[in-house]
Amino acid sequence: MTNKYLTIYNSIVEQIKNGELPPQTLLPSENELKDQYETSRETIRKALNLLSQNGYIQKVRGKGSIVIDISKFDFPVSGLVSFKELASKMGNEPTTIVNELSFMKPDDYIRQQLQLGSKDMVWKVVRTREINGEKIILDKDYLCSNIVPTLTEEICADSIYQYLENELNLSISFAKKEIVVVEPNNEDRSLLDLEGFHNVVVIKNYVYLDDATLFQYTESRHRPDKFRFVDFARR
Repeated sequence: MTNKYLTIYNSIVEQIKNGELPPQTLLPSENELKDQYETSRETIRKALNLLSQNGYIQKVRGKGSIVIDISKFDFPVSGLVSFKELASKMGNEPTTIVNELSFMKPDDYIRQQLQLGSKDMVWKVVRTREINGEKIILDKDYLCSNIVPTLTEEICADSIYQYLENELNLSISFAKKEIVVVEPNNEDRSLLDLEGFHNVVVIKNYVYLDDATLFQYTESRHRPDKFRFVDFARR
């Protein structure tokens, strides 16, 4: 016999999938669900926990459980594509907001990531990516100025990679990537739509030219509900 909480879980999943419970819908309270399904509060909590674990709902402090959008964008972990290229495959019209473009002396952390000397300078670019009206990615790029001598806000709003390859004739070859899940910092909360979310997925990129010169370090910070991080592996 199927566990009662699985029956409740499957019932709510079906309602989400067929549109009876659209994204941003607030589920009934635990007490209301307990009465609706004629079961214990503990059983309802087990069903809600499973819904949360499988990405159907988000528990928001002080509000309850909210249905989240189950349509996610595939983000190729092993690929080296610009956001503009990726967004075109999503079939959505994205918006890029340039929050900061500065020419600066890097701090110790960035100097270490890019293996720079004490006199080297970098471009810092901070951009928010908005899709379907929601700010869901924060990209923080640091580019070596000896490789990229000039950068403008217009270029950053469009595609830096397109500029590097077509205007500067650079051959971008490969990247090393690291993925971590962290709590949002104040900058994340200021520049992304994170209400109710307690984590961001951070992809750290170390990008190299075809002569193995490291020229870019990027932190791409994603709201966790909107992306599947995918790869293709062959044995």
